[in-house]
Amino acid sequence: MISLMRWANATALAAAAIVLLIIFSQDGRWVIGGIAAVVLLVGAWFLSPLNGRSSTKWTGNHGKDEVVIFWRPGCVFCIRMKASLGRAGRKATWYNIWSDPAAAEFVRAHNNGNETVPTVILRGGVATNPEPGTVRQALERVGQR
Repeated sequence: MISLMRWANATALAAAAIVLLIIFSQDGRWVIGGIAAVVLLVGAWFLSPLNGRSSTKWTGNHGKDEVVIFWRPGCVFCIRMKASLGRAGRKATWYNIWSDPAAAEFVRAHNNGNETVPTVILRGGVATNPEPGTVRQALERVGQR
């Protein structure tokens, strides 16, 4: 059901991108229409099941130096984190708290009962919405070992 909802949201954003592109192109404003369409299509990709995020379930076991990121679809802070990390983000293990009840419970336990994401395990500690640069540095150290 969640996958269907993700496809529906992604499809809606893609359709909106096409409509905006058509509307702006009729007025001769291709650049604005193109920028709006690209932004919406990127959002559609992040919301879709195609974005490459792991479907692994949280068990509570992780390596001492492993970087673990808890996220949820549609979270702008999670989108910012993923985009800022770039390819380095592939070294992290990602858990979707909306499709993994154990991951959601972990996040609530570390955020006063709230499902605040991204919540990240870095060097054994838990950080809520850390700066992407801090996470990138931790991921670079993982790659060096």
